[in-house]
Amino acid sequence: MRLLLAEDEKELSRALVTVLKHNNYSVDAVYNGQDALDYLQAGIYDGAILDIMMPGLDGITVLKKVRALGISVPILMLTAKAEIDDRVTGLDSGADDYLTKPFAMKELLARIRAMTRRQSEVSDPVLTFGNITLDRTTYLMSGPKASFKLSGKEFQMMEMLMVNPKQVISAEQFMDKIWGFNSDTENSVVWVYLSYLRKKLSALDADIAIKATRGVGYSLEVIND
Repeated sequence: MRLLLAEDEKELSRALVTVLKHNNYSVDAVYNGQDALDYLQAGIYDGAILDIMMPGLDGITVLKKVRALGISVPILMLTAKAEIDDRVTGLDSGADDYLTKPFAMKELLARIRAMTRRQSEVSDPVLTFGNITLDRTTYLMSGPKASFKLSGKEFQMMEMLMVNPKQVISAEQFMDKIWGFNSDTENSVVWVYLSYLRKKLSALDADIAIKATRGVGYSLEVIND
């Protein structure tokens, strides 16, 4: 699951990134409101954490602009402001939740889980294509013969493919969504994880396969369709 963190206090941002990554989230960190708006428009995030007091654009302005663009990503507001009116403004502007500094990391993690869970409940928790299902809550990929629990990155790649069946997804799109814009990881890692998924699909006796289109990308196709 990929999160955007917009927090201008760099020491706090680094601490939050460390905790979130330790809890199996992929995180992109930005330090001003304009960057937060630009990143959110990429449409690759499963959730966002926005500080209200940021240079450039404040968090409320970013929130309003994102919602005006029709972007429904779950957003948690972080702020030192504790007044009721401030919380009401954030929630009325489209925030999913609100957390006041200082806060306990356990509470932050619980609130992230809650808001992303609500989002997933809006969509189908189980994806199906061909004779394969992918459970978004358990990371289980199942077929006629058995089930495999996928690793975090395997799951994210398979989810992208199953949400967009028969559509070509480039290596760059996988990298941006799963590893992040600023990752130093080579694109070849995409091929490695797709190889893992192909072996699992074969072991499950799947009637679907990951097809490579040379120089373009990868798509999930029904075998002999």
